[in-house]
Amino acid sequence: MASVNKAILIGNLGRDPEIRYTQSGEPIANFSLATSERWTSKSGEKQERTEWHRVEVFGKTAQVVRDYLSKGRSVYIEGQIRYEEWTDKDGNKRNTTRIRVSGPNSRLVMLGSRGDGGGGGRGSGPSDGPPSEGGDSFQATDDDVPF
Repeated sequence: MASVNKAILIGNLGRDPEIRYTQSGEPIANFSLATSERWTSKSGEKQERTEWHRVEVFGKTAQVVRDYLSKGRSVYIEGQIRYEEWTDKDGNKRNTTRIRVSGPNSRLVMLGSRGDGGGGGRGSGPSDGPPSEGGDSFQATDDDVPF
């Protein structure tokens, strides 16, 4: 029987992406993504809860993240949930959960307009942004360049 590991998130970057490169020069982008839920309690008080997600983006999609995303920018993400466990230098067991955007079943789409989140500079991409289908399917063209 087949199985599915898929997370779909729409949220805002909590910080500018961090970019690093593998030994072969492949880019990897990491950033935090905030998703918020708002509701009114039975007593009429407005409530809000924000969840923070660690996102890890690979390949050509990571290049798009590097070039167009910055703190505050809204994005739509489809990826896999990855759990990691390790022992730190003090011998304590640690674990983390990441959303991995890599491969043909992953996707990252920039949302909002040019001025949304991050105002100017590196992270203010085109109005709809170049959509990036995960894996190696994204090909930049002259139409993708915002100027």
